[in-house]
Amino acid sequence: MAGRVARVWQLLFTTHPARTVVSAFALVIAIGTVLLMLPAASTDGSVTDLTTALFTSTSAVCVTGLVVVDTATHWSGFGEGVILALIQVGGFGIMTMASLLALLVSGRLRLRMQLTAAAETKSLGLGDVRRVLLGVAGCTLIVELAVGAFLALRLRFGYGRSLGEAAYSGLFHAVSAFNNAGFGLHFDSLTPYAQDPWITLPIAVAVILGGLGFPVLLELLRHRTRKRTTGRRNWSLHTRLTLVTSAALLLVGTVLTCLLEWTNPGTLGAFDWEKKILNGFFYSAMSRTAGFNSIDMGALNAATVLFTCTLMFIGGGSAGTAGGIKVTTFAVLAAAMLAEVRGEPNSTVMGRRLAPHALRQALTVALLGIGLVMCATLALLTIVDAPVEAVLFEAVSAFGTVGLSTGITADIPVSGQLILILLMFIGRIGPITLVSSLALRERTRRYQLPEERPVIG
Repeated sequence: MAGRVARVWQLLFTTHPARTVVSAFALVIAIGTVLLMLPAASTDGSVTDLTTALFTSTSAVCVTGLVVVDTATHWSGFGEGVILALIQVGGFGIMTMASLLALLVSGRLRLRMQLTAAAETKSLGLGDVRRVLLGVAGCTLIVELAVGAFLALRLRFGYGRSLGEAAYSGLFHAVSAFNNAGFGLHFDSLTPYAQDPWITLPIAVAVILGGLGFPVLLELLRHRTRKRTTGRRNWSLHTRLTLVTSAALLLVGTVLTCLLEWTNPGTLGAFDWEKKILNGFFYSAMSRTAGFNSIDMGALNAATVLFTCTLMFIGGGSAGTAGGIKVTTFAVLAAAMLAEVRGEPNSTVMGRRLAPHALRQALTVALLGIGLVMCATLALLTIVDAPVEAVLFEAVSAFGTVGLSTGITADIPVSGQLILILLMFIGRIGPITLVSSLALRERTRRYQLPEERPVIG
């Protein structure tokens, strides 16, 4: 029996770094489900049903933010603490955290654990893992504590909250924001603070930083130090692509939100022009990575819902807390389309020629994501009595681990919730495992087949 258990453990946790990530995420979700089912986790002391606990645990670990019960009223302090811990573990990265703990305890990392951490953090080489792990921990701690302290001070002196309540709420929302989780302590998310930039802007900054990805954050910090010493700044193509594409999508999202919702009395129409721009920017930032909302999602125009689906599907930066197919995937596909339109043989971007395997990986991730979302939407439409745009929005939000909802999540039956659970899980670990598997399976063919061109279009 012991030998059989050892073989199962080896199969799940030591054979392949990508498989290890999947198994670790599933294990933490299972542990979170059990903890949330305990009577101490609910406010009334009752046992939460399995589906609700599983849905909440998956949403927290996959840093999504979709909920079927109100976080503030259903869960006790213990339950909220479990959710906060699951968010932190899921955002930080299961194997990243395990590797960091091993590093702190033993002062060194084993080769297999370095490979696993590299798969999770997208570091470029084994020698970078120690630096990446410490950098990820440092970035996480600094941003969460800084934003949490700022929010706590605002809640304490701007809203008269008690010191303990302000500190707890500030830290909870800071952790949830940086990890792009979207869990809040109000049933209407951040709508009570829609006109308060001292609340919405720090949360938006934390969301954007977490959504850029740890490789970008670490490179920005490293090159900032290098510029002070050498006067030069040489960012990698990945960092430049992530920053430029993220800024462009943020700007486009803000402009479209303001244009489409400017006169809508249920969303931006009730604000003055400054607050309209503020909430348009906030909505644009949240729609790509996090699930906070400062306006009524159920009152959005259909056009806004559809373009938001596009932003959610694209998501944020690689190796960060955001979901989606990632902005670099979108940028690579856009570069390939532009090269084809121009009739150029190679795809180039920012003075660099893109490798063919990068184009194939980007196309694979995007098409599989589209297929998964479409299949899930069709399945949900057969069991959910809701408009097609609302169901599509829910499916894309789950796959992109965004957490925004038009308000139908709690009314979806158990079978539909199980579909959303699967979408959240695949959306969180799917791109990681898929790209890792594609990279490890890449091999050179020693012969060429005859070339033939089918009719396209």
